[in-house]
Parts: sequence; C-alpha cells; structure tokens
Amino acid sequence: MPSVKAWDRAMAPRARCSPVAVRRCLPILAWLPSYSARWLRMDLIAGLSVGLTVIPQALAYAEVAGLPPQYGLYSAFMGCFVYLFLGTSRDVTLGPTAIMSLLVSFYTVHEPAYAVLLAFLSGCIQLAMGFLRLGFLLDFISCPVIKGFTSAAAVTIGFGQVKNLLGLQNIPRQFFLQVYHIFLSIGDTRVGDAVLGLVCMVLLLLLKLMRDHTPPVHPEMPLGARLSHGLVWTATTARNALVVSFSALVAYAFEEMGSQPFTLTGAIAGGLPPMRIPPFSVTTANRTVSFTQMVQDMGAGLAVVPLMGLLESLAVAKAFASQNNYRIDTNQELLAIGLTNTLGSLVSSYPVTGSFGRTAVNAQSGVCTPAGGLVTGVLVLLSLSYLTPLFSFIPKSALAAVIIMAVAPLFDTKIFGTLWRVKRLDLLPLGATFLLCFWEVQYGILAGALVSLLLLLHSAARPETQVREGPVLVLQPASGLHFPAVEALREAIARPALEVCPPRSMILVCSHVCSVDYTVVLGLGQLLEDFHKRGVRLVFVGLRVPVLRALLAADLKGFQCFSTLEEAEKYLMQDLGLEPYDICEDSDAAPEHTATLLQA
Repeated sequence: MPSVKAWDRAMAPRARCSPVAVRRCLPILAWLPSYSARWLRMDLIAGLSVGLTVIPQALAYAEVAGLPPQYGLYSAFMGCFVYLFLGTSRDVTLGPTAIMSLLVSFYTVHEPAYAVLLAFLSGCIQLAMGFLRLGFLLDFISCPVIKGFTSAAAVTIGFGQVKNLLGLQNIPRQFFLQVYHIFLSIGDTRVGDAVLGLVCMVLLLLLKLMRDHTPPVHPEMPLGARLSHGLVWTATTARNALVVSFSALVAYAFEEMGSQPFTLTGAIAGGLPPMRIPPFSVTTANRTVSFTQMVQDMGAGLAVVPLMGLLESLAVAKAFASQNNYRIDTNQELLAIGLTNTLGSLVSSYPVTGSFGRTAVNAQSGVCTPAGGLVTGVLVLLSLSYLTPLFSFIPKSALAAVIIMAVAPLFDTKIFGTLWRVKRLDLLPLGATFLLCFWEVQYGILAGALVSLLLLLHSAARPETQVREGPVLVLQPASGLHFPAVEALREAIARPALEVCPPRSMILVCSHVCSVDYTVVLGLGQLLEDFHKRGVRLVFVGLRVPVLRALLAADLKGFQCFSTLEEAEKYLMQDLGLEPYDICEDSDAAPEHTATLLQA
C-alpha cells in the first residue's frame, strides 16, 4: 500500500497547477496523472474484494428495503463510477447499506417506483446542499443521536431478519407487531431454514475471527507461507460471497434430488437495468398516483433519507481519512453522494450512501485511489448480466445471516458506559433517539436532536462559574456570555456579593468571554448600579478587545477594568483600607493603568 506521502504528492502538484474550480469539481485530476502500475495492482485487488462483498449484501439489503432482490444490485454500481471522478477519499465505497435500506422500507410503501423517486429527490436535495456549501448543518446532529439511531437500526434490522432465518411467513414489518407475531409463530419454524441460517452465521463469525487474528504478511516469509496467507485473506474477506455460494449449492443439490427444505429467493430479473427517467407517477390496478401524492406519501422521508445518507457517508469518510492521515472535502462529498443518487435513479437505484463495512474491506485490501471502485462496479454489472439465474437458488435464511452479521457491529454496547463516565446528560439524547426510533425513525431523530439542542441552550443560559472567596470575591465564568445567561450571571454575582451583610466587592474575570451582545451589556450596567448603591465595587479583568470596545461604547457608569488580577486585587484592597496581599511589588498603580486602558 502506498504511503500517505505518496497520496499527498499525487494531490499537491495538480492542486497548484489546475484552476481551483476544476480541482474542486473533479478531484480525479489530482491523482490520475501520477497513477502507477503498483497502484493499479492494489486497486484491482481491493475492487475485487469489495465486489465479492457487495453482491451478496446488495441482494440481502433489497430484502430489508422491501424491494425485489435485483434492486439491490441496481443500486450497487452507480456510486462506484461517480465516486471515481468526484470522491475525495480513496477508501469510501458508495452503495446500498443496511440503515439506508431500513429507511427506504419505512418511506416507500415497498413500491420500487417510490424507492427510485426517493433516490432522485434525495440526490437533488444533497446536490443543493453541496452547491450551497451547507455541510455545516450536519454538525448539529450530535454523536449520541447518531449512536442512538444506528443502535436502534441494528436491533430493528437484525430482528427483522429472524423471520427469514426461521422460515416464517406472513410476519408484519412494524417492529412491535413483528416481535409479537414471531413469538406467536415460533412453532411454525422450518427446520431446514433455521439450521442453514445458524450454520451460515457460525461460518461468517469464524471467518471474521480468522480474518481479525491473521498475522500480517512480512517480506521475509517463505513463498509458500505468503501464498497461504493470501488464500486465507481472500477467503475471509470474501466470506459473504463464500457462505452465500455454499448455501446456494446446498439448495441446488436438494432441488436436483426433488426436495427443497429451504425458502429460496426465487426468480430474479436478469440483465442490466433500463436507462429511464424516475417515475413521477405510478399506475396501480385501481388508480394512478400523481407525483404530488407520491411526495405526500413519502412525507418526512424526503428530509430523513438525504440527511441520514449524508451523515453516514461523511462519518465513514472522516473516520478513514483520520485513520489513514489524509483530508476530505466535506462539500465535495455532498456533491458526490448527491450526484450518485440522482444518476442512480436513472437505472432504478434506491437511495445509497457510504458503507462502513465495505469501506473497511477496501482500506484493508490496500486500495490506493478511488479507481478501485471501477473494478467493483464492473463486477456488479457482470453479475447482473450473467449470474442472476443462479441467484434464484440462494436461500433467504443465508441472506438473513449475512444481514444479521453485518448489522451486529452497529449496536455499540460501549457507548452507554462511555457516556456515563464522560457526561451523563448525553445519555438523554441517546436514550430518546434509541427508544423512539422503534416507533418512527423521524420521531427518534427529531427527539434526539431537540434534546441535544435543549442541552446546548441550557449550557449557554446557565454557564458554570468559579468563585474564589476572600476579602475580595473573584468570579470567573467558565464559558462565554450570551443574552440567555444574563439572569444566571446576575444571580451568581449578587448572591455572594450583594445579598450578604456587609456587601462585598467583586472582580469579574472575563478571560473566557469572546464577545457580548446588547442584553449582556445592559445586564452588566445594572449590576454596576447595584454595586454602587450598596457602596462596593465591581471591576473587570481580562477583557478582550471586542468586549472592551463594546463596554466602553456603552458608557457604563462606574466601569473599571484591569489587565491582571493582581492589579484589580491591589486596587480593591486599598479601596477597602486593607493591606494588599500576593501583589507584585513592581505593578503600576491601578487607577493609572485603568485610565490608560480607558483612553485606548
């Protein structure tokens, strides 16, 4: 795998020579002129590895989305080609994912036409956000909200596949009804499906453990050892393809013997998808549904699907960019995912995003550039052209095992303990999102975002303060001051200084205050008046230039400021007729220094 410096060198010269607009729109121009034969070999290996992973996953995720299996493959190749030209991460792969498939099942009434239209509209929204450089809006979705959603999605998706794992029929898709009917129908379990599904899960787990514990290859290893390592690495990386192929062969053998103990995927439409515009209306047996009605039927999905698609893709891109020490362009990533969904809708794709699991395979395979996606895309197209008749023998229980093992890592069991140790209040948005997502996804995300916003507003309205006792009180806000915090600040100052007998002078240390608004200035003016009426003083220390200018412009009566805490203490101690303490002997006179600041 090439070093990070090699990737950076490939990017840097082209970045200096190309016009900025062209470089931003087509990142391929940065690395293509430096493309080497070694990079080609590594990209081929990575592309094949990801392709062998995405094909069985795409078939399985179409089941999660409530769509015919071929729609998973239709959604798996456009992102490979678009990201080749527009992507700024060498590791990311775009395609169907478990979470996006779950969202599609919620908002498209299990109709392919709705799913394709949702891809088109989501892509348009994402493109608009990219062109308007609105990527910063995603920063308002906090990590606990994302963790709560992904954990709930993992439970929902995983439990939703239990029916296929056990061969149960006529199980509703709503989560709570699903749980009820699965336990009610547990006696109807098909033994063949259950045994095969459990065997596939065990095989997938063993191959994953083998992959995780395989030692790295070293150049000094004998040739035979390196070949064995390569075979083990290939088998464990393509474990999904191997397990699904194994189960399909078993099902085919039973079919030839005249019995079939498994529930099969069934016939899959073969060939490449036709190129056509997204369906802006759909005709059913009874009526024609207009575009307006389709949009109304999708409802909140038009906001949730593009938003979560961007969040998932950017989270994956940032994670691997940080891990491999390179940088991505957030707004360019918005354009890449938006164009992928827009163009994907022309080939009957449903909404896609960045896949964490396949991106991990891509990175571990030693991918060097986004060109690895070109190999993956071609492999998916070849499978659509020639392999779809074989896919009909894949048992649904095997695909269920693939999905369950893929979503299991999404449930982060450590996040609850981590938040308990770090900041327990963050458990509130996590819990709200996690619980409400079982009811409706949009309610869970909205509730988590609102709780996070309330916590943020509470911290702004009630900033922490540190008070040091002594003949002169010293109070320091631990964060900035904004208009919601005025009343809390007045109470924090008045209680120890003015509501005691006798009243006490106070120093307000403002080193953490970067800016103030009119409400804060007005509140400070009223505090100065209160101190003056009680015959004591309130002085300021550590004012930054913008804050000092604002307070001077307000012409507050009795306003005094000092550059250091020692000067302020010396001045107030002398004002009280006490001997100064802990004062630097070479300090200038406080009144003279104050006058100098005021004149400035």
